[in-house]
Amino acid sequence: MPEFAVKTSTRKDSSTPRSKSQMREYTEAGLVALIAALVLRTFVVQAFRIPTGSMKDTLLIGDFLLVNKFVYGARTPDGIPFTDVTLPFWRLPAIKQPERSEIVVFKYPRDEKLDYIKRCLAVGGQTVEVRDGLAYIDGEPEGQSDLVKKEYDPQEGHYILYQKITMKSGQSYTIRHYADHHLPSENFGPVRVPEGHYFMMGDNRDNSADSRVWGFLPARNVVGEAMVIYWSWDADEPLHKLLSKVRWSRIGNLIK
Repeated sequence: MPEFAVKTSTRKDSSTPRSKSQMREYTEAGLVALIAALVLRTFVVQAFRIPTGSMKDTLLIGDFLLVNKFVYGARTPDGIPFTDVTLPFWRLPAIKQPERSEIVVFKYPRDEKLDYIKRCLAVGGQTVEVRDGLAYIDGEPEGQSDLVKKEYDPQEGHYILYQKITMKSGQSYTIRHYADHHLPSENFGPVRVPEGHYFMMGDNRDNSADSRVWGFLPARNVVGEAMVIYWSWDADEPLHKLLSKVRWSRIGNLIK
C-alpha cells in the first residue's frame, strides 16, 4: 500500500504543471493567431461590404469583398479604433500604382473615416471629360461602347441602359445610365488630373457621388484593389427565403 500511495502522489504532482503548461500553450497559440490575423488585415487582405448601389451591376448592395491592400502599398492604421484619436501613418512599398479601369477602395477625401469604392478612370497627368454620359481620357473614349440591354430597376425606379465598355487592351466592364436621363446635362470637364491623384467614377453613372462631385482622389487615400466577392446577401429578400436571399452565383466572382 505505501508503495502504491507514493506512486499515486507522484503522478498527481507531475500532472499539475503539465496541465498549466497546456493552458499556456493554448493561450500563446491564440494570441499568435490573433496577431497574425491583425497583421494580415492591416497589411495584406481586408474584407469590405458594399452598402450602396453606386457600382451596380459590377458590385451590388450586400456584396462582401476581399481587398488586396498589399499591391498598392498597405497603410498602417491612422487612428485608434472606436475613438476620434488620429495617428500618423506610413505606407509599405507598393508593387504598383492604381491603373485605369481598376476598382479601388479608398478613404473618402471629405471624411477619411469612410471607405469608398469606385473605378479608376484616369491617373495623374491625364485629362478627363464626360460628354453625353461617356467618359473621354486625353480626348479618346474610355472604350468602345455597345448597348447590351434595357431593363427596369425597381430599387431605383428607372429603366436602365446597360453599356459594355471595351478598352483597347481588351478589358471590358459594364456601366449604367438611366434611360430617361438627359445625358447632356451631365457633361463634365475637361479637367486635368494632378500628379499624385486619380479620377474615380462609379459604374452606375447617374447614381454615383464620385470625382465629378468631390474632386480628385489623393494617392495617400488609396487603401487597396478589390479582388473577389466572397459572399453576397440580398437584403430585400425575407429571411425565411434563405436560399434565394443568398446570391449564390456571385460568390467567388473575380472583380473586374
